[in-house]
Amino acid sequence: MSRRRAREGTRASTLVWMALPVCRAAQRQCPRTGPGKPPDYPDWQMAVLIMVAVLKKRKSKNAQYRWLYEHRHCLQPILGMKEFPSRSTYFDRYRRAYHLYEVAIRLQGQKLLQEGLADARTVAVDKSLLTARGPKWHKTDRRRNRIPKGLRGVDRDSSWAYSEHHGWVQGYGFEVVLTAAKGSAVVPLLASADTASVSEHVSFGDKITYLPEETEAVLGDTGYDNNAYGEAMEYDAEGRRTGRRFLCPPNPRNRLSSSSKAKPKSVEQRHRQNRLAYYRSSHGQALYTRRSQTVEPFHEWLKNLFDLGERVWHRGLGNNRTQLLAAIFGYQLWFRYNHRYGRNNGQLQWILDTL
Repeated sequence: MSRRRAREGTRASTLVWMALPVCRAAQRQCPRTGPGKPPDYPDWQMAVLIMVAVLKKRKSKNAQYRWLYEHRHCLQPILGMKEFPSRSTYFDRYRRAYHLYEVAIRLQGQKLLQEGLADARTVAVDKSLLTARGPKWHKTDRRRNRIPKGLRGVDRDSSWAYSEHHGWVQGYGFEVVLTAAKGSAVVPLLASADTASVSEHVSFGDKITYLPEETEAVLGDTGYDNNAYGEAMEYDAEGRRTGRRFLCPPNPRNRLSSSSKAKPKSVEQRHRQNRLAYYRSSHGQALYTRRSQTVEPFHEWLKNLFDLGERVWHRGLGNNRTQLLAAIFGYQLWFRYNHRYGRNNGQLQWILDTL
């Protein structure tokens, strides 16, 4: 084996060793329930295998499995596997692995903060859309569950959504909570993936519970203009201020008027007016600029690193959820690896290319 290949093998094994404790801890927090015996291969083992294949940018599950099988003699000892999973096992577990990745991303986000690699006093939340594989399936035909004659390879799980940045997209979306404090590195702390049409009013709610304790400001675009979100972040169960701020431009479709000068009739309306007043203040506007300086660069980095600019890797919701979240988990892992070995953020692509 050449010296270069040895270095690359060491780099890959180091990333695997770094991923192991996080994936094990994630499995402990989302154990399997229900009847039946435990699977032959624990979820954390499958998650590490999938992560390696995604980092290698093998875009089909067939290509992923072939590469993993060829390198099974290196992977099995690290993962403590007596036998290697079959192709059918890998395919089946792949589309369900996203549950563990959601937890693993949260736990690794906490590690990033504990290791002092990022500052979470200000965070930004954003959703980005990705185009599905296959032809476009018109909304009228979709509602009727009808595929026109000659239209082949349609991804039935994909859905349509519109954004100012992307326009109309048939596909999927991922949502991330990123560090956005001044002077901080930009890293994901929380993430999820779903079909494109899932509203931010649905996707972000569960993440609020897991915002870091030190977070003082949360930045979102108009899609996140939800009074329930503002109340959950800025006030506790007794109605006392938490010290957090939710900065979000008003959405005219919000049922509570954002422009009315009339005296607010409820506590919720008063809170909303105070929230909008802070967002429009000079301090609020200066703070909100951190959002544009973080979310768009991150989306570009992630899409470029994993060749997601044109379309997603797979068909099917479960498959794409797993791939997208494995990529985000891998991004966090690279970032920790970079700093552990004294490299800077700009060399993430270099690590990927030489993995």
